[in-house]
Amino acid sequence: MTSAAPQPVETLTITQVAERTGLSPDTLRYYEKAGLISPISRSAGGRRHYALADLNWIAFLLRLRDTGMSIADMQHFAALRRTGGTTIADRLVLLREHRARLDERIRHLQANGDALDDKIDHYVKLMGEI
Repeated sequence: MTSAAPQPVETLTITQVAERTGLSPDTLRYYEKAGLISPISRSAGGRRHYALADLNWIAFLLRLRDTGMSIADMQHFAALRRTGGTTIADRLVLLREHRARLDERIRHLQANGDALDDKIDHYVKLMGEI
């Protein structure tokens, strides 16, 4: 039985990652410098080569950002993640706290949306009376 040769791991350039994520190359470099992204492997020429796992992690960071997590909390979460399995409980606490804040924001936004609907209904009724 012959063993198959290992398949090369597909990597992406910083430009390709920027196109896929919507982040600029400068922002990707900042994320790396800020510790949000682990140091990216580089070619002999110094060019960054992102793995699929890096892309998946960036997608998760974008979800955290889009749901209002602060950069400081994202950095804390990323540092815990780099530490390994011993920090799973700490990461879970951080995510649960963030989820609770997100739920409160959603309730607040829903209340504001309901108030806008009431005002829209008021103006629709006024328009009908003219």
